[in-house]
Amino acid sequence: MKIPLRKYFNILSKYLHFQKLRFFLLALLVFASTGLQILNPQIMRYFIDSITEGKPLGALTSAALIFLAAALIQQSVSVAATYLGESVAWKATNALREDLTMHCLKMDMQFHNDQSPGEFVERIDGDATEFSDFFSQLVLGVAGNFLLLAGILIALFNADWRIGLSFTVFTIITVLILNRVREIAVAHQKAQRVAQTELFGFLEERLAGTEDIRSSGAVDYVICKLYQLHSVIMKLWLKTQKVLLFCINTPANLLLAAGFGLCFIMGYSLYREGTLSLGTVFLIVTYTQAIARPIRELSQKIESMQNIGATVERMGELLAQKSRVIDGDEAFSTPEGPLELSFDSVSFEYAEKKPVLKDLSFSLAPGQILGLLGRTGVGKTTLARLVFRLYDPVKGCIRLGEHDIHNLQLQQLRSRVAYVTQEVQLFQASVRDNITFFDRAVSDERIREVIDTLGLTNWYRSLPEGLDTRLETGGRSLSAGEGQLLALTRVFLKNPGLVILDEASSRLDPATEQLLETAIDSLLKGRTAIIIAHRLKTLNRTERILILDEGSACEFGERLKLLKDPESRFYSLHQTGLEELLA
Repeated sequence: MKIPLRKYFNILSKYLHFQKLRFFLLALLVFASTGLQILNPQIMRYFIDSITEGKPLGALTSAALIFLAAALIQQSVSVAATYLGESVAWKATNALREDLTMHCLKMDMQFHNDQSPGEFVERIDGDATEFSDFFSQLVLGVAGNFLLLAGILIALFNADWRIGLSFTVFTIITVLILNRVREIAVAHQKAQRVAQTELFGFLEERLAGTEDIRSSGAVDYVICKLYQLHSVIMKLWLKTQKVLLFCINTPANLLLAAGFGLCFIMGYSLYREGTLSLGTVFLIVTYTQAIARPIRELSQKIESMQNIGATVERMGELLAQKSRVIDGDEAFSTPEGPLELSFDSVSFEYAEKKPVLKDLSFSLAPGQILGLLGRTGVGKTTLARLVFRLYDPVKGCIRLGEHDIHNLQLQQLRSRVAYVTQEVQLFQASVRDNITFFDRAVSDERIREVIDTLGLTNWYRSLPEGLDTRLETGGRSLSAGEGQLLALTRVFLKNPGLVILDEASSRLDPATEQLLETAIDSLLKGRTAIIIAHRLKTLNRTERILILDEGSACEFGERLKLLKDPESRFYSLHQTGLEELLA
């Protein structure tokens, strides 16, 4: 598929716009470097002609000094242009990475479920790196070389119109041929990038599951699969290189050989006629070499342009994907306080089309605490994700207060609703940054105040460097209980009106569990809450009970009333043992 040039220029315009002054300076440096490359052969022509004409030594010395000065300046300008070009490209590439990341973060959970983290790394960072080369090469390579070609042709016309016309025709034919083959390798390069993305996804998943792979004896399988993926990449790379060699590099080299032949024939003929001086013949040979260099570089850069062409396609495909969760435009009418929650005939199914929730209806008054029960896979976690709008229901309405959450601004919704899972996500950063999510506006005093409110002072004192204590990747420097305590502190800082807890204390030792339970009591005070329960003890703080079975509410009511009703399912669960029946 041929990539329209306007797509390239649209990307350049978007990501270089905020660097207009630096880009203008870069253009001046490129123009100056090109001008000096054209000037130096003119000085050498004057030097050679001066020798043949017997001019005094002073004129030759002046010409030599001017040539050396121009060469030194040209090298300095070229280095400055290269440095500035890379700097401009780096800033533009980072802006591109930011846009791609923001787009992915705004997508719904189904989008993220369909791709592994390794694939995201390759799509965002790998593709953006290709554009880093694009931003710098377009300015310093493509545009600079075309500018140099134009200057050389003008200089050749000035030397002799016949030579200028001949090399103009030669250059136009060469450039047209190179442009014609510019998109040949895009399909092959795109296939190679897709294969590399699959490799990254495979590596991420296997590295994350290295313990299970070793314990289950699957190491040989993983190595074999890794070999297969690399074999696919190698085959695609070889196919791409063949296309570049036979369809691009070989025609370019043949055209350059024809250019040198034209130079020698015309130079020799015109010199024999006495039309050209020896210095002018040297000038033509030098300019022919100068023409060969940008044409050769352009042909070499075509491979990079193919990579970029494939990347443009992939990036366009990524950005064309739209989230099923659309941001609303309403703001909460009440900025603080407990929220009323209601489900009205809510149904939901994942991409597999298997119903998870079916016509679910219930309501919670502000400040009430709901215990959510049910076997694994009946939709408890899905219910929490729907409230948080990680997904949207396929039918029905969810309300917070007087607002349909579908109409609420996502940022406001997620600032008023908190969801704490058993698997707390921690980052390789300080405790402070893990609690505040890198929000520098939250003061240390406020963090310590929350820690005291939750009764976590002793835990805080156990941290070797307080809030500056750095955590390892995945939070391996904290125990499961400490991770949960940090997560509760994080939630309390948000001051949400609705808290959803996936029972956090089910796998903790008694001492840490007691500390966590005290923190949870403080967190839930004055807030509406849903507790996804796995044990009887957790339900003591709840006021209402909802039991899910095959996606529907099989029982909903006040906990104490259900507990006293021998006909209720909750009564049976309580008598038999909740842990056994909900396992």
